[in-house]
Amino acid sequence: MSLLKMSELRAMNKDELEDTLKQIKADLMQERGLASMGGAPPNPGKLKSLRKNIARILTIQSEREAKN
Repeated sequence: MSLLKMSELRAMNKDELEDTLKQIKADLMQERGLASMGGAPPNPGKLKSLRKNIARILTIQSEREAKN
C-alpha cells in the first residue's frame, strides 16, 4: 500500500478509517515478521510508509475527537 494522502483520509468516514487502520496494521505485522526472520525485506521502504499511514490515520481520528 502506498502513502495515503491526507485529503483521501479526511474524505473517509469513521468506519472506513478504522477498517483501513486495521488493514495497515496487519500489513505492518506481516512485514515485520518477514524482516525478523532474517534477510533483507523485498521493499525496505514499505515499513516506513506503513508507519506513516498509521500516524496519519491516528492524527485524523484525534482531530475529529478534539472537535467533538
